Amino acid sequence: MFSENSKKSGCIEVICGSMFSGKTEELIRRLRRAQFAKQKIATFKPTIDKRYSELDVVSHDSHSISCTPIKTPSRMLQIDPSIQVVGIDEAQFFDDSIIDVVQELANRGVRVIIAGLDTDYLGKPFGPMPGLLAIAEDVQKVHAICVRCGALANHSHRLSESKKLVVLGEKDTYEPLCRDCYNKAIQED
Repeated sequence: MFSENSKKSGCIEVICGSMFSGKTEELIRRLRRAQFAKQKIATFKPTIDKRYSELDVVSHDSHSISCTPIKTPSRMLQIDPSIQVVGIDEAQFFDDSIIDVVQELANRGVRVIIAGLDTDYLGKPFGPMPGLLAIAEDVQKVHAICVRCGALANHSHRLSESKKLVVLGEKDTYEPLCRDCYNKAIQED
Protein backbone atom coordinates (compact mmCIF):
# COMPACT_ATOMS: atom_id res chain seq x y z
CA MET A 1 0.00 0.00 0.00
CA PHE A 2 1.31 3.42 -0.94
CA SER A 3 1.30 6.43 1.32
CA GLU A 4 1.83 10.08 0.47
CA ASN A 5 5.41 9.72 1.67
CA SER A 6 6.14 6.85 -0.74
CA LYS A 7 8.91 7.62 -3.19
CA LYS A 8 7.58 7.54 -6.71
CA SER A 9 9.72 5.58 -9.12
CA GLY A 10 10.71 7.23 -12.36
CA CYS A 11 11.60 5.44 -15.57
CA ILE A 12 12.64 6.01 -19.16
CA GLU A 13 10.73 4.44 -22.06
CA VAL A 14 11.92 4.75 -25.67
CA ILE A 15 9.81 4.16 -28.77
CA CYS A 16 12.00 3.98 -31.88
CA GLY A 17 11.84 2.91 -35.49
CA SER A 18 11.76 4.23 -39.05
CA MET A 19 9.58 6.90 -40.59
CA PHE A 20 5.89 5.89 -40.78
CA SER A 21 6.26 3.16 -38.15
CA GLY A 22 3.85 4.67 -35.61
CA LYS A 23 6.33 6.13 -33.07
CA THR A 24 4.40 9.35 -32.50
CA GLU A 25 1.09 7.48 -32.53
CA GLU A 26 2.37 5.22 -29.73
CA LEU A 27 3.71 8.20 -27.78
CA ILE A 28 0.32 9.93 -27.97
CA ARG A 29 -1.45 6.70 -26.97
CA ARG A 30 0.69 6.33 -23.85
CA LEU A 31 0.24 9.99 -22.91
CA ARG A 32 -3.55 9.76 -23.36
CA ARG A 33 -3.63 6.69 -21.09
CA ALA A 34 -1.70 8.64 -18.45
CA GLN A 35 -4.22 11.49 -18.74
CA PHE A 36 -7.08 9.02 -18.44
CA ALA A 37 -5.45 7.79 -15.20
CA LYS A 38 -5.52 11.44 -14.02
CA GLN A 39 -1.75 11.79 -14.16
CA LYS A 40 -0.31 15.20 -14.94
CA ILE A 41 1.68 15.26 -18.17
CA ALA A 42 4.00 17.62 -20.03
CA THR A 43 4.92 17.05 -23.66
CA PHE A 44 7.87 18.50 -25.57
CA LYS A 45 9.25 18.52 -29.09
CA PRO A 46 12.14 20.36 -30.76
CA THR A 47 11.26 23.77 -32.24
CA ILE A 48 12.58 22.56 -35.61
CA ASP A 49 9.55 20.26 -36.04
CA LYS A 50 6.81 22.47 -37.53
CA ARG A 51 5.49 19.99 -40.12
CA TYR A 52 1.91 19.72 -38.89
CA SER A 53 1.69 22.17 -35.98
CA GLU A 54 3.93 24.43 -33.94
CA LEU A 55 2.14 23.73 -30.64
CA ASP A 56 1.09 20.10 -30.99
CA VAL A 57 2.73 16.73 -31.44
CA VAL A 58 0.90 15.33 -34.46
CA SER A 59 1.10 11.82 -35.90
CA HIS A 60 0.94 11.05 -39.63
CA ASP A 61 -2.61 9.80 -38.89
CA SER A 62 -3.50 13.32 -37.62
CA HIS A 63 -3.83 12.38 -33.94
CA SER A 64 -2.41 15.11 -31.74
CA ILE A 65 -1.60 16.25 -28.23
CA SER A 66 -0.55 19.72 -27.13
CA CYS A 67 3.12 20.31 -26.42
CA THR A 68 5.79 22.85 -25.65
CA PRO A 69 8.32 23.34 -28.45
CA ILE A 70 11.84 23.79 -27.03
CA LYS A 71 15.31 24.55 -28.39
CA THR A 72 17.30 22.84 -25.64
CA PRO A 73 16.52 19.80 -23.50
CA SER A 74 17.41 21.66 -20.27
CA ARG A 75 14.07 23.49 -20.61
CA MET A 76 12.35 20.23 -19.57
CA LEU A 77 13.93 20.46 -16.12
CA GLN A 78 11.73 23.49 -15.42
CA ILE A 79 8.52 21.45 -15.31
CA ASP A 80 6.14 21.84 -12.41
CA PRO A 81 6.93 19.36 -9.61
CA SER A 82 3.40 17.93 -9.94
CA ILE A 83 4.16 16.55 -13.44
CA GLN A 84 4.21 12.75 -13.36
CA VAL A 85 4.77 11.93 -17.04
CA VAL A 86 6.90 13.71 -19.64
CA GLY A 87 6.52 12.92 -23.34
CA ILE A 88 9.22 13.82 -25.88
CA ASP A 89 8.74 13.54 -29.63
CA GLU A 90 11.43 13.65 -32.35
CA ALA A 91 14.20 13.16 -29.76
CA GLN A 92 16.79 12.52 -32.48
CA PHE A 93 16.81 16.27 -33.22
CA PHE A 94 18.07 17.20 -29.73
CA ASP A 95 21.73 17.21 -28.75
CA ASP A 96 23.29 14.68 -26.37
CA SER A 97 22.38 16.82 -23.32
CA ILE A 98 18.93 15.20 -23.53
CA ILE A 99 20.46 12.04 -22.05
CA ASP A 100 21.37 13.76 -18.76
CA VAL A 101 18.06 15.66 -18.73
CA VAL A 102 15.90 12.52 -18.98
CA GLN A 103 18.09 10.79 -16.37
CA GLU A 104 17.47 13.74 -14.02
CA LEU A 105 13.71 13.63 -14.67
CA ALA A 106 13.55 9.87 -14.05
CA ASN A 107 15.61 10.31 -10.87
CA ARG A 108 12.99 12.84 -9.71
CA GLY A 109 10.37 10.12 -10.10
CA VAL A 110 9.00 11.15 -13.51
CA ARG A 111 8.00 8.61 -16.15
CA VAL A 112 9.70 9.81 -19.34
CA ILE A 113 8.39 8.55 -22.69
CA ILE A 114 10.59 9.31 -25.69
CA ALA A 115 9.86 8.80 -29.40
CA GLY A 116 12.45 9.15 -32.15
CA LEU A 117 14.15 7.77 -35.21
CA ASP A 118 16.88 5.33 -34.21
CA THR A 119 18.70 5.70 -37.54
CA ASP A 120 19.05 8.48 -40.11
CA TYR A 121 18.47 8.24 -43.86
CA LEU A 122 21.96 6.74 -44.26
CA GLY A 123 21.12 3.92 -41.84
CA LYS A 124 23.46 5.31 -39.16
CA PRO A 125 22.52 5.77 -35.45
CA PHE A 126 20.77 9.15 -35.17
CA GLY A 127 21.84 11.83 -32.71
CA PRO A 128 21.29 11.01 -29.03
CA MET A 129 19.08 7.99 -29.72
CA PRO A 130 21.76 5.31 -29.04
CA GLY A 131 22.44 6.87 -25.64
CA LEU A 132 18.74 7.08 -24.84
CA LEU A 133 18.22 3.45 -25.84
CA ALA A 134 21.11 2.43 -23.57
CA ILE A 135 19.67 4.09 -20.42
CA ALA A 136 16.00 3.18 -20.96
CA GLU A 137 14.20 0.69 -18.74
CA ASP A 138 11.87 -0.11 -21.63
CA VAL A 139 12.50 0.01 -25.40
CA GLN A 140 9.90 -0.66 -28.06
CA LYS A 141 11.00 -0.83 -31.67
CA VAL A 142 8.10 -0.30 -34.03
CA HIS A 143 8.15 -1.05 -37.75
CA ALA A 144 6.54 0.35 -40.85
CA ILE A 145 5.70 -1.79 -43.86
CA CYS A 146 8.10 -1.68 -46.80
CA VAL A 147 6.38 0.18 -49.63
CA ARG A 148 8.21 -1.92 -52.22
CA CYS A 149 7.76 -5.52 -51.04
CA GLY A 150 5.47 -5.53 -47.98
CA ALA A 151 8.05 -6.84 -45.46
CA LEU A 152 8.70 -5.13 -42.12
CA ALA A 153 10.48 -1.83 -42.79
CA ASN A 154 13.33 -0.67 -40.61
CA HIS A 155 14.85 2.04 -42.84
CA SER A 156 13.82 5.58 -43.79
CA HIS A 157 14.86 6.01 -47.41
CA ARG A 158 15.11 9.63 -48.51
CA LEU A 159 13.61 10.32 -51.92
CA SER A 160 15.16 13.78 -52.35
CA GLU A 161 18.79 14.28 -53.31
CA SER A 162 19.63 16.52 -50.33
CA LYS A 163 22.70 15.44 -48.38
CA LYS A 164 21.75 17.44 -45.27
CA LEU A 165 21.30 15.24 -42.19
CA VAL A 166 18.02 16.88 -41.17
CA VAL A 167 15.38 17.22 -43.86
CA LEU A 168 11.86 17.35 -42.48
CA GLY A 169 9.33 15.67 -44.67
CA GLU A 170 6.55 13.23 -45.20
CA LYS A 171 5.64 10.63 -47.82
CA ASP A 172 6.93 12.86 -50.63
CA THR A 173 10.39 12.99 -49.00
CA TYR A 174 10.81 9.56 -47.35
CA GLU A 175 9.65 6.02 -47.83
CA PRO A 176 9.89 3.10 -45.38
CA LEU A 177 11.92 0.18 -46.72
CA CYS A 178 13.04 -3.23 -45.49
CA ARG A 179 16.78 -3.99 -45.36
CA ASP A 180 16.88 -5.65 -48.79
CA CYS A 181 14.90 -2.94 -50.59
CA TYR A 182 16.86 -0.20 -48.79
CA ASN A 183 20.19 -1.69 -49.89
CA LYS A 184 18.93 -1.89 -53.49
CA ALA A 185 17.62 1.70 -53.33
CA ILE A 186 20.87 3.21 -52.06
CA GLN A 187 22.80 1.44 -54.82
CA GLU A 188 20.44 3.05 -57.35
CA ASP A 189 20.81 6.54 -55.80
